[in-house]
Amino acid sequence: MSRTAATGSAAPPAVDGWLLGVDSGGSGLRVALARRHPGSATPGAGEAASPALEAASPVPGGFPEVVGSVVCAEPVRTGASGIDAAHMAGQLVPAVRSLLAEAGADGDEGAPAHITAACVGAAGMATLGDGLRAELPGILARAFGVQRLALAADAVTAYAGALGERPGAVVAAGTGMIAMGTDLATWRRADGWGHLLGDCGSGAWIGRAGLEAALRAFDGRSGGSAALRASAEARFGEPLSALPGQLYPRTDRAAVLASFAPEVARCAVEAEDPVAAEIVRAAAQEIAAAAVAVCPRGGPGIGAVDADEGVRVALTGGLFKLGDVLTAPLRAELARLLPGAPVVEAAGGPLEGALLVAARLAAGRLALPSDPALLSLADQGRQYVE
Repeated sequence: MSRTAATGSAAPPAVDGWLLGVDSGGSGLRVALARRHPGSATPGAGEAASPALEAASPVPGGFPEVVGSVVCAEPVRTGASGIDAAHMAGQLVPAVRSLLAEAGADGDEGAPAHITAACVGAAGMATLGDGLRAELPGILARAFGVQRLALAADAVTAYAGALGERPGAVVAAGTGMIAMGTDLATWRRADGWGHLLGDCGSGAWIGRAGLEAALRAFDGRSGGSAALRASAEARFGEPLSALPGQLYPRTDRAAVLASFAPEVARCAVEAEDPVAAEIVRAAAQEIAAAAVAVCPRGGPGIGAVDADEGVRVALTGGLFKLGDVLTAPLRAELARLLPGAPVVEAAGGPLEGALLVAARLAAGRLALPSDPALLSLADQGRQYVE
């Protein structure tokens, strides 16, 4: 378990409660503790902000002040009953107690300080979160007096981190790909169906297409790429006919496929390989199609976004580190299909989004729409919004 703490010698400001943000995914459990100052309310949708602030960040006012964070490297287990609430609590409760102690947040008679609101974002929440929704509110209420809790899909916390409480669309792309959009009344989702059925345009999708082109060249079929064949042989060994035997038995096939995506991008740029370049262009088109599918529109048909409504599109995730070879055609496609929706940099990630949701819950002014599967809200261990 690794941790990060805020530094500085100044006395901390008065606090009337604490905020908890959690991000649970394939790389482990990330936990952050933030201050909630007396009378504070994180600005959001519907609140006035200066033009300079509006232009500077998709999240007016920024994110809550983090005082410490912890990373638990072991991913939370999932089983036949879904996400394992007991396993998550076994890591989360000690981590939060440690963060509160380091922040000097002592409650009455040495009891842990009161946490005003919390948001837990987790991969698989939408389809595997029933047990977590049933058990975690009570666990956190007993351990830390959590009165207001949001249990969210990681795509929702990614949205909140990227765009805050604005209407728009967020594409999260890495090994997989999912798009989330909202008009602040309902949520819309596109893709995120995994590398066998979807995740079109993702790292796994690009890598699989690149390896297919390599095998076509190995076979002497049309559509092959000598450059991609050479890259695949350098990475996975010769003969390339052994690749299926290496790949199919692995449980991390999607990650292995995604690991070849940078090679596809490199061949497109450095080798000027037309097959690799077409794969990346096709990925950009797939990502844009997902964004269009979820982006709120002011009228029927593609391109009917009303620029005055403040709709924005944000891109987040490691796939976009491939650079201009992917982002340039993607931005061009988005500009063509959604001319009224500017593409902006994501203001933060899923952990920042979880803290923002917690802050808005604490203030009683969460603008993002609740949803039984995507964003479930609980008060003192009881469901109060469906």
